[in-house]
Amino acid sequence: MVEPADLGTSMIDLAAVRADTPGSADGVFLDSAGSSLSPRPVVDEVVAHLRREEEVGGYRAGAERLDDLEAGYGVFAELLGCEPDEVAFTDSATRSWLAAFDAIPLAAGDRLLATEAEYGGNAIPLLRRAAEVGATVEPIPSNAAGELDVDALRGMLDERVKLVSLVQVPTNGGLVNPVAEVAAAAHEVGALVLLDACQSMGQLPVSAEAMGVDIISATGRKWLRGPRGTGVLVVRRSVRDRLHPRLIDLHGALWTGTAEITLRQDARVFELWECSVADRLGLIASARYALDLGIPAIATAVTERAAQLRAGLEAIPRVQVRDLGSQQCGIVTFTVDGVSADDVRDKLRAMDITVTVSGLTSTRYDMTRRGITELVRASPHYFISPEQIDTAVEAVAGLR
Repeated sequence: MVEPADLGTSMIDLAAVRADTPGSADGVFLDSAGSSLSPRPVVDEVVAHLRREEEVGGYRAGAERLDDLEAGYGVFAELLGCEPDEVAFTDSATRSWLAAFDAIPLAAGDRLLATEAEYGGNAIPLLRRAAEVGATVEPIPSNAAGELDVDALRGMLDERVKLVSLVQVPTNGGLVNPVAEVAAAAHEVGALVLLDACQSMGQLPVSAEAMGVDIISATGRKWLRGPRGTGVLVVRRSVRDRLHPRLIDLHGALWTGTAEITLRQDARVFELWECSVADRLGLIASARYALDLGIPAIATAVTERAAQLRAGLEAIPRVQVRDLGSQQCGIVTFTVDGVSADDVRDKLRAMDITVTVSGLTSTRYDMTRRGITELVRASPHYFISPEQIDTAVEAVAGLR
């Protein structure tokens, strides 16, 4: 595992992290925004626990790791700028987001505001629940750079706004939305702020305290490089009493009388009793790995890789880079004239270059506003070398 002493103040030891990532030597992996390559220490943690379950069974193996599981709340509190009792673990960012959203009381006439970069997995439950209770979902306009327009948001806010659903980094572009300014404005009218950090946790600093958000949902499998089937939820103490969790079991509450239950008083009320202990240990290991490297160092490396890729693609005559935002991160999106996004993905895959495609149904507000229906998405992490970026650019330039 890479030790902090191996690193400069703003530099990641590329050879060391590539040695921890065997898959980085095979082709060019540009899909950390989808599901990244886990480092060896994470994989070893998961596999070792599965082997232990093979030997003694899941209950005993899990009991042996209770201290490590408990320590994980502190690890994520450090990563996400909150307190350990404000952290809950789930099986995905979607589960985290849905559990929190379902706990927000809503009634007829309430208003829900969403970014134009809203992800389809969030937009669908927003629209469905609004229709059920008689609330409305309203997209917040973007500014000229494509980011959420904070001034426009202020003009929309009133006491009927119960939630601002804020995507920090959209799935289909490199922009980074303002967070602290949005949270401050929303709180002036008492609205809750639910931050989707699915594409930011692990590549950018994310802090509930510094940003002032009430709830954070995120996944392990993307930029944090954890296992699939893992997620995290942050619920601040200051808003806990305003939420009414409904999806609870005997982990989130105690059956204290024949007809009585007592809910937990921390964020773990949103957890379920059953989970993959191996995957959760892997998730905790991935957070430790990122913290050891340093989130600022990761952010610098990822931004540099993406900037190199963006510049290379912009120099190709038939390629249009589609990224927005005055601040850009590790997601690079583009189209190639005369070649569909699916064909670009497949042709690059045949050359062992991994990218993915973002379609209209993933971000309908944004794509409709921009008049596009599909994008190729490339997301280089810090373990990708500059030479691999050049290889990818040359491959795109050669597409026919």
